[in-house]
Amino acid sequence: MTWTQQLITIGMVIFGTMLTRFLPFLLFPAGKPTPQYIRYLGTVLPSAVFGLLVVYCLKDVSLFSGSHAVPELLSIAVVIGLHLWKRQMLLSIAGGTLCYMLLVQFIF
Repeated sequence: MTWTQQLITIGMVIFGTMLTRFLPFLLFPAGKPTPQYIRYLGTVLPSAVFGLLVVYCLKDVSLFSGSHAVPELLSIAVVIGLHLWKRQMLLSIAGGTLCYMLLVQFIF
C-alpha cells in the first residue's frame, strides 16, 4: 500500500469506529424514551446470538468419528452446570471454554 492508501485506510477505520460509538447517542438522545422495538431487540438478541454461536460451534462435530463429540458434550454440561449454579454468563462461557481446551489438548 502506498502512503496515501495507508492514511485513507486509517482514516476510514477511525471514522467507522467513531460512527459506531456515537451514532446510538445521536439517534436515541437521553431525554427521549427508547423506542419499543429497540427495547425488544435488547431483550431478544443476546439469546439469539448465543443460540447462533452454539449452532456454529457444533456444526462440524461428528458423533461417529474422532473423539465422538465427547469434549463438546462435556463442555456443554460444564457451561450448563456453571450457569445454573452461579448465573454469571462470563463465568459459564470461560468455564466451558477452559474445559474444552483442556480436554482437547490433554485428553483427546
